[in-house]
Amino acid sequence: MKLSVLDQSVISKGDSAGQALRKTVELAQITEDLGYTRFWVAEHHNTNGIAGSSPEVLISHIASRTRKIRVGSGGVLLPQYSPYKVAENFKVLEALFPNRIDAGLGRSPGGSATTRLALTDGLRKSLNEFPRQVKDLQGFLRNDLPGDHPYQQVKAYPEVSGSPELWLLGITHRGARLAAEHGTAFTYGHFITPVNGERALEQYYREFQPSPILDKPKANACVFVVCAETQDKAEELALSQDLWLLRVEKGMDTRIPSLKEARNTPLTVGDRSKILENRKRMIIGTPEQVRDELLKLSEVYRTEEFMIINNLYSFEDKVNTYALLADALF
Repeated sequence: MKLSVLDQSVISKGDSAGQALRKTVELAQITEDLGYTRFWVAEHHNTNGIAGSSPEVLISHIASRTRKIRVGSGGVLLPQYSPYKVAENFKVLEALFPNRIDAGLGRSPGGSATTRLALTDGLRKSLNEFPRQVKDLQGFLRNDLPGDHPYQQVKAYPEVSGSPELWLLGITHRGARLAAEHGTAFTYGHFITPVNGERALEQYYREFQPSPILDKPKANACVFVVCAETQDKAEELALSQDLWLLRVEKGMDTRIPSLKEARNTPLTVGDRSKILENRKRMIIGTPEQVRDELLKLSEVYRTEEFMIINNLYSFEDKVNTYALLADALF
């Protein structure tokens, strides 16, 4: 099985944004040494606890501080941007770090309606344009837009011998179908919506159409994982992630709380119910338990690669999850 990383550069309470970003870089170096396949960074906006607002900048820095691990976005929020400019950004990255760059694309609006308008400089762009934008981005990456395309004469530079791997991120069968129709790789966000994965990936494999960038289907799934030497320890560590996720969904402080704060925070019946529901998005346990759950999920999703996301308060505990998992699976 291949393991990869999705990191959101979430700020633990008491840390600065700079510290969070430096920990992201350090985590990339550590997981590269552990044998992980790829390291992706996310894009979030207008939230106080997440430092990762510019994946392309962070990708360049991480790739320069690592040697061989693939580095990419999980993902660039294409509906807010120009496919042409995204193509240029990733061509520059590909020129700097050949055969190491992944361009993961998301359809998310990136935040509130006002935040999205700030991203588009006031232009009200429809999310329904996403399929067309994906197609245009592919055309700019290969510089082979159709003859009747209004930008057919516009080329995306620099010229590069290869091309970044193109991945579409999705949480429904509709996202999977779009990836299949465009012949891109597909990442299923189990850590967001665990209930749709089997249907989405089955549709992706069934409807995949080969393209100039990918001749056969390629998929992975992203899962929250908390791993420790004992089940009790893993459950305890997960408390900070539980409270963090609850607050994210309520639009509250998005910094990661300490374990002490998580233990001492009063919870309503509704809060406890929501935390239990969110636990379905996670695998929590010993290395052997997590390994067994991933192997079961691998059969359901028909993939041998999982992206692991872990938003614990302690960086040491976070690193330990990735190390224990590597020992159990490699």
